[in-house]
Amino acid sequence: MATKTLPLRKEIPIEHTWDAHSIFPSDQAWEKEIQLVLEQLPKVSSFRGHLAEGPKILADYFELAEKIQRSIGSSSSGGKILLYANMFHVVDTADQAAVARADRARSLLAQVSATMAFAFPEMLAIGTEKLKQWCKEEKRLAHFEQYFDDLGKKQAHLRSAEVEELLNYVSDPFRTASATHGILSDTDLTFKPAQSEKNETLEIGQGNIAALLTSSDRTVRKTAWQNYADGYLAFKNTAANCIATGVKQNVLLARVRKFASAHEGALKPNHIPLDVFHNLIKVYRKNLSTWHRYWKIRKKALGYDKLHVYDTRAPLTEGKPVVPFKQSVDWICEGMKPLGDAYINVMRRGCLEQRWVDIYPNKGKRMGAFSSGAPGTHPFIFMSYNDDLFSMSTLAHELGHSMHSYYSRATQPYIYSRYTLFLAEVASNFNQAMVRAHLLKTNTDPDFQISIIEEAMANFHRYFFIMPTLARFELEMHQRVERGEALTSENLIKLMTELFSEGYGTDVEIDHDRIGITWAQFATHLYSNFYVFQYATGISGAHALSERILQGVPGAAEKYLEFLKSGSSLYPLDTLKRAGVDMSSPEPVEKTFQVLANYVDKLEKLTATQRNK
Repeated sequence: MATKTLPLRKEIPIEHTWDAHSIFPSDQAWEKEIQLVLEQLPKVSSFRGHLAEGPKILADYFELAEKIQRSIGSSSSGGKILLYANMFHVVDTADQAAVARADRARSLLAQVSATMAFAFPEMLAIGTEKLKQWCKEEKRLAHFEQYFDDLGKKQAHLRSAEVEELLNYVSDPFRTASATHGILSDTDLTFKPAQSEKNETLEIGQGNIAALLTSSDRTVRKTAWQNYADGYLAFKNTAANCIATGVKQNVLLARVRKFASAHEGALKPNHIPLDVFHNLIKVYRKNLSTWHRYWKIRKKALGYDKLHVYDTRAPLTEGKPVVPFKQSVDWICEGMKPLGDAYINVMRRGCLEQRWVDIYPNKGKRMGAFSSGAPGTHPFIFMSYNDDLFSMSTLAHELGHSMHSYYSRATQPYIYSRYTLFLAEVASNFNQAMVRAHLLKTNTDPDFQISIIEEAMANFHRYFFIMPTLARFELEMHQRVERGEALTSENLIKLMTELFSEGYGTDVEIDHDRIGITWAQFATHLYSNFYVFQYATGISGAHALSERILQGVPGAAEKYLEFLKSGSSLYPLDTLKRAGVDMSSPEPVEKTFQVLANYVDKLEKLTATQRNK
């Protein structure tokens, strides 16, 4: 019986790994940077109680704070020290030296944040209007007006210097619940291998589960899906305790900051009206019939009497297109041509020359994909590439994030160089939409067209089906804790199953516990306080903006590039309005559901033609 296993990290060729040493040439250089930060902290403390003395003092403080934050980061983003440490940890979560470095970097970040915690209360005591006047008097503060306006809007929810300092100190131990869940998921969990129809044994890991679930071999899909879920079910009580702790922490912090709810505490500081969340859920539920129709078409195309969850990504053609990494880069660059040569050249060079991407799966590599980086570095992309269209789409997605960061950091001053989470998923899904449109236009082979639509539907399934479902789950979890109710593995599995049953309808077979444990498989996402709904708003904004370019709206590409360069210099809804989409309205979500419905229509016609051959 053949066995397929994942390679060890040391077996991956260096040219297929990201270049962490472009940040620091060695661990010794990283250590030196840490010592430099520690040496600067007494200087930060010397400003305490003096920021109100005048604009020059405040400007001096910001210059020192920026220098330190570029090295270690801030409460909202990481710097080079944290980035370097994490890059070794996420690719081999069993590497204890890497675990120790990452933990040390997080502790340093908490220490720095606590040391700087006095600044917000002191600036608020100065007053927003006076701070804005100082922007006119001191040229080093000239670009801080938006920052001070934002600070003023948060005033009601900021506490005294002592309380703010305490909150920053506890930020590190408060990560224990999410970190424990992550360690369980990425390091300690082992999964029973999948089996093929030919009796092959296939190792299951976080780096290859997505590829197994898109296999043309139904036995592989079934055993991979079941064994992956069973791995989490074996530790359901541990995972439930972790997520319950994370939710309780969110509720506690919201109450400390005097928000009406954890939901408000997550969205209001980022200037996202709660209606944006509720509009999304309403539109999602109103359009569930589109998903139900898709499941019927998929079941018919596959010729199955019963469609299971593990069939929702089964290939509808006999052979999945093989897409090597270099081919992906070429197709992505072709799809992004409307943004110009400068955009494409940076992206291509990053992928093929500068080692932005940690490309292939290995044992111990964390699940998922993400883009990272810091001011002073180029972007980095973490993924597990599997030579298929789904991997190509993931690469396009993460390159959207990376190019957003590249332009934002290159254009904005440090204080605005990080865009908000609400904007993050727009650029990523924009790239996918553009590349998908290009491939559908240029390759008319029916089987290839079906494969592209399958990739699109898989992406929509994640962002326009799973994420809204997780958002409803997340809201209910927080509301239960706010009502004083317990979160147990049993009631979390029951809630998750009920929500997914509504979405899958009557044409998908529901395996109660295995679909109900889905929440445990999103260890990162559900600890990022009310982030998951923003995947769905992001894909909506992305399709609204990509349609403007694909339809040839004059100036649309230029406006999109300005969007990428905006960082956080405007509030997120204002940034999107300038680019051409109003996310305060449910209209973009409605229109994106129409895009989804059009894919379903086209897939129905293509699969019907295929059956009639």
